[in-house]
Amino acid sequence: MSRDVFVAGVGMIPFAKPGKSESYFQMGSTAAGLALADAGVPYDAVQQAYVGYVYGDSTAGQRALYEVGMTGIPIINVNNNCSTGSTALYLARQAVASGTADCVLALGFEQMNPGALGSVYTDRPNPFDRFEAETDALVGDNGVPLALRYFGGAGKAHMDQYGTKLSTFAKIRAKASRHAARNPLALFRTEVSEEEVMASPVMWPGVMTRLMACPPTCGAAAALVVSETYARRHGLDHSVRILAQAMTTDGPETFDAHDMREVVGFSMARNAAQQVYKQAGISPSDLDVVELHDCFAHNELLTYEALGLCPVGGAEKFVLDGDNTYGGKFVTNPSGGLLSKGHPLGATGLAQCTELVQQLRGRAEQRQVENARLALQHNLGLGGACVVTLYERV
Repeated sequence: MSRDVFVAGVGMIPFAKPGKSESYFQMGSTAAGLALADAGVPYDAVQQAYVGYVYGDSTAGQRALYEVGMTGIPIINVNNNCSTGSTALYLARQAVASGTADCVLALGFEQMNPGALGSVYTDRPNPFDRFEAETDALVGDNGVPLALRYFGGAGKAHMDQYGTKLSTFAKIRAKASRHAARNPLALFRTEVSEEEVMASPVMWPGVMTRLMACPPTCGAAAALVVSETYARRHGLDHSVRILAQAMTTDGPETFDAHDMREVVGFSMARNAAQQVYKQAGISPSDLDVVELHDCFAHNELLTYEALGLCPVGGAEKFVLDGDNTYGGKFVTNPSGGLLSKGHPLGATGLAQCTELVQQLRGRAEQRQVENARLALQHNLGLGGACVVTLYERV
């Protein structure tokens, strides 16, 4: 029988622009130390660790955690593209839920280079070759970086079908900046208006401006998960429980539907969310706060629909009605999201976890969502993997 799993401690460092951060192992060890300090647990009490990063050599997780201590525990390195951090959390939760361990650390970090993401290994087939071929077939090669073609193409598909306006994506980006202005850990804390987003440099005419895309960023975040028995025995905070969690990968529709929204994981996200709602016995309307994967403003809009926050085709109305922010139905990305906080790939999922745990503890200060009880996290990686996690204030 699966055991309840609680998040006893979280920690993250302020994210930084590439070239402005410490090295990966310094960032990682600092974030791990913050999570342990938050929980009040020494490193030698940790029984396993799952460490996520995308750009780095093997055993970089050991390099980071050896700065914290060398206790001989299993350290498992995780790489699942942009969902790497939440994949580490997924594995850590499984270890505790199964009874394999009682106290497990999930850590994620990334030391990134400036500019668009690129392939490191050019002497072998790219895992994205099928995604690239489908994208070429659906949107052509318009000279913009591939990630922009993926998510811009998905946003354009929504625009083409439902008449969604470019200004709606600008509204999402402006909302992110308002939230980030209240977050001392966000990289970009300057508020920008819808008009400023629209006036930023054009990346894809009629589809995307620069401010609608998240920046490459360096950073680290961590979470310590424990069993209820362990938490009670050691007097740890067990006010936040992982109520449900699901991880999905691509199904046939990713390529068979010939729809850019499927190429970027719409059904992966919807399936993971539906599994979580079923596990927890709730509906989307029960949620109070959501951290979702807004690598582009376009993906935030699509994800509203995938998570069931609004009907399919209803995302523009959802935005225009203000249902995605304070005073609306759901506060989405109170942290400022990837658009304002930045996106260090391996750290993002655990940064989302950190935000939601603090929300449910009532410690989010100026960002606090009043009386938050249920919090949903959505973390997406193309190629592909999606992790959806539901947290509950106990």
